[in-house]
Amino acid sequence: MPRITTVPPHPRPGLMHRRGVLLFAFAFAVMADPVSSVAYAIEAALRALHGDLALLLPTMALVVGIVVLVIVNYHQLVARYPQGGGAAAATGEAFGEGAAFIPIGALIVDFVLTIAISSAAGASAVIAFVPALAPWRVLIAVLLVAVVAGGTWFGHLGRTVFAVMTVAFIALAVAVLVSGLFVDPRPAGTTSADPGHSPLVAVALAFPVAMALATGIEAPSSAIAQLGQLDDPGRRRFGRVTLWLTLGVVGTITLALTAQAVRLGIGVPHEDTTQVAELARAATSTPVFAAFQLTTALLLLSAASSSFQAGPGLFKALARHRHADGTTTGILPAGLGRTNNHHTPYWGVVVFLVAAGAVTAAAGGRDQELVLFYAASVFVSFLAGLTAMAKFSLRERRIGFLVVNLVGALAVGFTLVVNLTRGDPIISIAASLLIAAGLYWLWVRSGRPRGIRNIAAEAEHEE
Repeated sequence: MPRITTVPPHPRPGLMHRRGVLLFAFAFAVMADPVSSVAYAIEAALRALHGDLALLLPTMALVVGIVVLVIVNYHQLVARYPQGGGAAAATGEAFGEGAAFIPIGALIVDFVLTIAISSAAGASAVIAFVPALAPWRVLIAVLLVAVVAGGTWFGHLGRTVFAVMTVAFIALAVAVLVSGLFVDPRPAGTTSADPGHSPLVAVALAFPVAMALATGIEAPSSAIAQLGQLDDPGRRRFGRVTLWLTLGVVGTITLALTAQAVRLGIGVPHEDTTQVAELARAATSTPVFAAFQLTTALLLLSAASSSFQAGPGLFKALARHRHADGTTTGILPAGLGRTNNHHTPYWGVVVFLVAAGAVTAAAGGRDQELVLFYAASVFVSFLAGLTAMAKFSLRERRIGFLVVNLVGALAVGFTLVVNLTRGDPIISIAASLLIAAGLYWLWVRSGRPRGIRNIAAEAEHEE
């Protein structure tokens, strides 16, 4: 009897099209945070180098290299947790559920700082185009925090809106880069040939400031929990594709804009503008410059909106709620879990509005002040997740993965140590650990309820 071979059916064209649209919306929405960081990360590195343009490209190349190491490890983490959870899931599994509060505390601080720095950078983008607004910088920045909070209050913006903002910024960044190829050098701002240290030491001290570029890199590992219409292999594939697409986009734009800033001689800008704005001004016509500034501001607000969704969502997942069988779970006040008709946890939005508004005002509405505190907390989350993955690799005797995990953990640890030598990031890390300790205390007081390590994934599930 002849052998019959069954051929699996090909995916229907309509299904493939919907999957493609979903991947586009998911990937470009999730990468809004790291892409928007380009608006202030390059300038932050140059300021740390005291305006030495010659060392700017090596510094940003090192930043991108560390982002590569983090993404390689998160590629592995997504494979292990295709239902979401990220560093919290890994840390809780590896070291006990209570340890999950370390990355959770870091994420809460990161969400507050993302809202603050994105709103402040949005104000800077507007002021760079309309310098007359400079005296109202703090008011504009705080109002932007409130506007984004208000938009979240009345319903989450769709992934497609974030994706469109990201793509628009990328398109205009490409226009700036191409146009700049045909422009003669136009030095602007302050430059110096003395970074204050030997070149190697100067780069080592400067690159952690620009690691703001890495914030948001971890988002796909938790955000895949939103993709309830996909099975585990599908979520795993979406998460991994998004990670590498983010690297390709962020890495390319960062290094290309850095190289062009060096070629055109765009140094540390005066207080009422930004380096990336001066680069766009020198490289393009006024209409393109205006469109670039508008798109930059909108992308930054999209990044702030994303954190305004994720932060209150995390509080909601941690809030106490009573089940139909009479049992109660959760550790935070029940009010943080209450939602309005648009499924928005409104008290959580208020908490993040007050916290981010206060931080923005305290920094004078200046993104370059906030960037000094920014990337430290998320690196605590990275370190926890990578250490957990190293433990799994060692336990499972996967030597290749273990090497990757350890190299990544060492790079992240080195970045944290150098950050601490600057002093300012101690505040962010201390806040992360204090929040983690407070949540742990509430968890113990509540009887150590199970499921804490899955909280980050639960927070991402859509209504």
